[in-house]
Amino acid sequence: MIPRLTIIGVGLIGGSLARALKQAGHMGEVVGCSSNQANLQAAQELGVIDRFTTDIPAAVQGADVVLVAVPLGAMEACFRAMAGKLAPDTVITDAGSAKASVVATAQSAFGELPAGFVPGHPIAGTEQSGVQASFAELFRHRRVILTPLENSSHQAVETVREMWQAAGAFVDEMAVGHHDEVLAATSHLPHLLAYGLVDTLVTMDESEEIFRFAAGGFCDFTRIASSDPVVWRDICLANQGALLGVLERYQTDLEALTELVRKGDNEALGALFRRAKEARDRFIEQLEE
Repeated sequence: MIPRLTIIGVGLIGGSLARALKQAGHMGEVVGCSSNQANLQAAQELGVIDRFTTDIPAAVQGADVVLVAVPLGAMEACFRAMAGKLAPDTVITDAGSAKASVVATAQSAFGELPAGFVPGHPIAGTEQSGVQASFAELFRHRRVILTPLENSSHQAVETVREMWQAAGAFVDEMAVGHHDEVLAATSHLPHLLAYGLVDTLVTMDESEEIFRFAAGGFCDFTRIASSDPVVWRDICLANQGALLGVLERYQTDLEALTELVRKGDNEALGALFRRAKEARDRFIEQLEE
């Protein structure tokens, strides 16, 4: 059990974690912190947090675990504000989607990375944002990736692992660089494509008619383009290297696909579609196991 959890950035992720841990009886007090007092007030009224402050040093005082769940561009300022204010045994973790960026900003802010610092990333979310969108089941049967550092203490890693498991998640560990490569392909690229497709269509002369007659496939593919633009802008910039690598690979494959359509290559198109369908069906079956 976590006697006191401080959440910096009480939105979908932070709010859902607080709800899940309360439901599981895995913590005592939840302290919320952000620059948006109205959002914090709403979080308290919803029962997501027990009390709040807009002052980070005050928020982390006496905290057993601190979760930083803010956009990547705001991470360093949060780390700098709490530097020197944490108890020696406080565990610090985050929910950032690009781990090399988080580690670099923590190194810059703290100087020497605390032994209690355990970078993490919950692979869960919706296109909605804000504490009003949070719900206790968000992490149930979802994966959380921890990327412990060489100096991360075993106890800190176990504390973060148990916290996410209490929220219903499956917890994996991997190296920082490997995490960023995997997520560039499986999360960052799909979001980039969804935003890009919507932006392309909205600039076409027939955009009103296009959107009027859009069917379920369009809605399914572009759902994630309704996600928080600030969050995804920061992710693209923070994981630029890995994202460019997979984006360039996709561009090459897209050019090849374009050529198949241009040639009217019935056999090759059919083989590609079958291969893709089989791969996705296997993926969905694994998720449902």
